[in-house]
Amino acid sequence: MEWQVILTLFGSFAILLTLGVPVSFAIGLSSLATILLSLPLEPAIAVVAQRMAAGLDNFALLAIPFFILAGNIMNQGGIAIRLINLAKVLGGRLPGSLAHVNIMANMLFGSISGSAVASAAAVGGTMAPLQKKDGYDEYFSAAVNITSCPTGLLIPPSNTLIVFSLVSGGTSIAALFLAGYIPGMIMGLSLMCVAGFIAKRRGYPLATKPTLAEVFDTIIKAIPSLMLLVIIMGGIIGGIFTATEASAIAVVYTFILAVLIYKEVKIRDLPKIVLESAVTTSIVLLLVGASMGMSWAMANAGVPYMIADAMLAISDNPIIILLIINVILLIVGIFMDMTPAVLIFTPIFLPITLDLGIDPVHFGIMMTFNLAIGICTPPVGSALFIGCSVAKVPIDKVIKPLLPFYAALVIALLAVTFFPQLSLFLPGLVLGY
Repeated sequence: MEWQVILTLFGSFAILLTLGVPVSFAIGLSSLATILLSLPLEPAIAVVAQRMAAGLDNFALLAIPFFILAGNIMNQGGIAIRLINLAKVLGGRLPGSLAHVNIMANMLFGSISGSAVASAAAVGGTMAPLQKKDGYDEYFSAAVNITSCPTGLLIPPSNTLIVFSLVSGGTSIAALFLAGYIPGMIMGLSLMCVAGFIAKRRGYPLATKPTLAEVFDTIIKAIPSLMLLVIIMGGIIGGIFTATEASAIAVVYTFILAVLIYKEVKIRDLPKIVLESAVTTSIVLLLVGASMGMSWAMANAGVPYMIADAMLAISDNPIIILLIINVILLIVGIFMDMTPAVLIFTPIFLPITLDLGIDPVHFGIMMTFNLAIGICTPPVGSALFIGCSVAKVPIDKVIKPLLPFYAALVIALLAVTFFPQLSLFLPGLVLGY
């Protein structure tokens, strides 16, 4: 009966995805099929509906629509170009300077917007023509943009970390946010090492050295955008407001910045931005609700314990278990977007890691880092599609240039996995975690 539950749950889910059923509906229907093994149809439907409603009845989830709205305002608010100019000042004299500018701009913009796709579109759309003009290979440029845009999923504020906090049973959002800084920077630096090595071999040019006046002007123009991070993290860490309240403050601040200061967004543009944010939010929250139904079905059938017993039967060595989990998540990330993957696999793997004495904050960062690689990979990587679209290059031509960047990301992932202090140092220092 136990393995029948697992086969029904994951088998029906895989079949529905293969048939092209939207992920949220596939999750809900596979959960219903699993519950039908032990309950009649009407009570099974009621259970799924109740678990979905209960899963969405959480104050912390309000942060997601607010951060999405703030990100959408920023996307059209002239913030990307100011951060790109700042990145030129920071990395303009390195070999292959425009590639480094692309990576640093994605780190800055992604951390502010909280969206890898938005970062790939905003930064990549600006950088691709500049790199082409300077003689950069267009496939190399696209690969740099595609692999660097997910850095903002680790550097806070991050909706993925908020979702992990919810599904893990209330892991501290403040600790998760702080824990993402060093791994996010390691992610970016690993890509810069590869980009610099390739650029030096190919003889890509350095950027023109800016004058002191240009440097000063660029920094001054970028400070209002960067202040968002200071306000959000300072307020959360200082106990002035919660992460949910910080998301609302982020909306107010980005509105003031984009509409009143930069004047890149007009009042007439706001209804469209709000509508786009509502659509995105509804997709995310439908996934959250459906996944809560699946989590209940798995817990009710004892699926996490069965999988834990099976894995621990292989080895009780934390290194081996973490390697197995990483391999599974890397494969999952190829075929599934981050949010449903976090919602489905956290209840399975988190109890195993807790039994091995692994900190949930460390596991959350490891999982987010791992799945961030997945959005850069075919066949369903959202960052891959957007990055190729803005660079105007076919996907099949970008796969080979992506390989060295994938290798760097996997090495960085292993470093974050097996050196927990890379994640836990800042939460321990600031919060005494």
